[in-house]
Amino acid sequence: MAGEERAYRNYVRADDLVKFEVIEKETDLLILAEKNLYDKALTATLKYRAQLEMYFQSDEKFLKAVSPYRVQYNAPPIVREMAHITRRVKVGPMAAVAGAIAEYVGRDLRQFTDEIIVENGGDIYLKINRPRKVGIYAGASPFSGKIALEVDPRPKPFSVCASSGLTDQAFNFGRADAVVIIAESALLADAATTAVGNAVKEVSDIENGLKLAKKIRGLDGVLIIKGDQLGALGKIKIVPM
Repeated sequence: MAGEERAYRNYVRADDLVKFEVIEKETDLLILAEKNLYDKALTATLKYRAQLEMYFQSDEKFLKAVSPYRVQYNAPPIVREMAHITRRVKVGPMAAVAGAIAEYVGRDLRQFTDEIIVENGGDIYLKINRPRKVGIYAGASPFSGKIALEVDPRPKPFSVCASSGLTDQAFNFGRADAVVIIAESALLADAATTAVGNAVKEVSDIENGLKLAKKIRGLDGVLIIKGDQLGALGKIKIVPM
């Protein structure tokens, strides 16, 4: 997401944490931690981007695949996990790339901070110790910027990922204003937003999107917004922004 869509970054509420950004080519991370970990975050970002870029050079079809794809046996772990997760939800492997980078960078940083939030293009990896609000950006929908999800601490890290058929044109063929999914894995949540979003082109499709989400194991909560209508299931707590 670029330009005005980056306004959603103001929706991540954690004023007690230190906020900084790491930008490297297409990767644009917003990170909140107990202290400034910019150097370590940059190192992690460069490491995982290098692994992805090297693999892309040897397997160009991986980048363009819009359905489950079998990767090479010697692919790095981040690539193998992207392929494995997206096969489960029947989308192409790049549908999990933003969530993958957010989670892998977040994993590396956890040893340096008790709380960590890594956001990458609307996909968020969290390890939190207190309830947090995650605001919802939903384009032109009247809900955009007006509502948030309240998420509670968990023993393990988890993720909140968002996708829009109106802004994520590369991998999303639907027309939902926003699909937001909570799951333990950022890769799964990211890929599932694409799969669910692909099913929503009209307001009447919200129910179909929720039915599809029910079939994907590992999702904790789902929110779909289309125009002035929304639908939700699972562990979703909607609060005012």
